[in-house]
Amino acid sequence: MHIFKFSRKSLGIPYLVFLIFFVVLPLLVLFYFAFTNGQGRFTFSNLTGFFTDPNAIGTLAYSFAVAIVTTALCLLIAYPSAYFLATAGFRREGVLLLLFIMPMWINFSLRITALKEILTVIEGNLAKFPFLNAVVGMTYDFLPFMILPIYNTISRLDPSLIEAAKDLGANDRSAFLKVTLPLSMPGIISGVSMVFLPAMTNYVVLDMLYNSTYIMGSLIGSYFSAYNWHGGSMIALILLAIIIVFNILTGGSDDSKTSGAGGSLL
Repeated sequence: MHIFKFSRKSLGIPYLVFLIFFVVLPLLVLFYFAFTNGQGRFTFSNLTGFFTDPNAIGTLAYSFAVAIVTTALCLLIAYPSAYFLATAGFRREGVLLLLFIMPMWINFSLRITALKEILTVIEGNLAKFPFLNAVVGMTYDFLPFMILPIYNTISRLDPSLIEAAKDLGANDRSAFLKVTLPLSMPGIISGVSMVFLPAMTNYVVLDMLYNSTYIMGSLIGSYFSAYNWHGGSMIALILLAIIIVFNILTGGSDDSKTSGAGGSLL
């Protein structure tokens, strides 16, 4: 009689089942509809249709613009905040960090509704400034996702590296630019990935602020709402390809490579 022997590999079985049913199979369905027509015949018309549709290309460009500006603004706010938290030497820095991430604990709809009321008081008619409202809403929503990885990276840096740089004649500015900033790049890349990609598709923020359909997520939803699964699936695959390319371009920097680069700067 064979007795089942438990191993650590067995712990991966539930995850494997999850991947098959909720990742692999949906992707296969997506590919099927993306490269077929209403009669189930293989076609590239959905792909060519996307790149020849001015509305689709305009929506993609608008989504890129919103994502780029949102990511830049989040990084501009998050890096100084994370650097201050990680290096100021507070006794209760965990409490301050908690204040930054506490909005993540509040219901998303409540946060955006509150923001909408504030923007209404300031602007009056929200439809006058759609791009600005989109950037403000996205920044408000995704800022903690930029702060956390940068904070974690900076807080793990060895203080002796800064001391060594100063011993070699570097001032505070040079030590930051040549040591701290390069060594914090993994956190920056992680934060950019966590903000840029969702900002391209998170249409809920825009819909709640001024009922817009400019973001790619809204465009996909409109295709499926109109029962055009073929066009919607193709747009979803194009976004997936963009995400893969983005991850490949930003995945070349890891802790060891960055640490080596920082060490060479000393």
